[in-house]
Amino acid sequence: MGIFSRFADIVNSNINSLLDKAEDPEKMVRLIIQEMEDTLVEVRSTSARTIAEKKELARRVEKLNEQVAMWQEKAELALSKDREDLARAALVEKKKSSEAATAVETELAHVEQHIEKLQNEVAALQDKLADAKARQKAIVLRQRSAESRLDVKKALNTSKVDDALSRFERYENKIDGLESQVESYDLGTKSLSDEIADLQQEDKVDDELAALKEKMAKESK
Repeated sequence: MGIFSRFADIVNSNINSLLDKAEDPEKMVRLIIQEMEDTLVEVRSTSARTIAEKKELARRVEKLNEQVAMWQEKAELALSKDREDLARAALVEKKKSSEAATAVETELAHVEQHIEKLQNEVAALQDKLADAKARQKAIVLRQRSAESRLDVKKALNTSKVDDALSRFERYENKIDGLESQVESYDLGTKSLSDEIADLQQEDKVDDELAALKEKMAKESK
């Protein structure tokens, strides 16, 4: 099973739990990123152990090949001394070492394939993680913007705003009435400044009248 299959099982179980609780997307995004990071840590640890196992297998193969060469030399030595029985026994041991080396080499090949798959999956998961982190901020901003707009829409669709405007209108009407009452008290009464201003207006009219009389008298002559 690949790391994505295991990762999907972990994340899906948590997401389903969040959906059941009606959690917000921001928390879900954080959870997904956390799960990705935890999976990367786990897989890197597994990769380290697998690489160590690969090195151990490679050492075993090398040692077994050395034994094969050693038994070959012993068999040749025994034959050179006319000890066919010892040469036969040495070749038997050589065969055992050769078969063991082949088996370990096969196991080593499987481990190398496993490491290669792990490396490819880790690289893919790192790309997904980088993409998720890059999109996380945008998702959070979109969520908060949508929530703010929703709050405004809810406020506009309630009667609170209309009630507030109605109260403003009532206050304005009340103030208009008060101002009208003040003005009504001023009707028929004049202040000292008003009376002096009236006298000044009368003086102007008298002056204009005198000027007009003088003009007409000159014209009649």
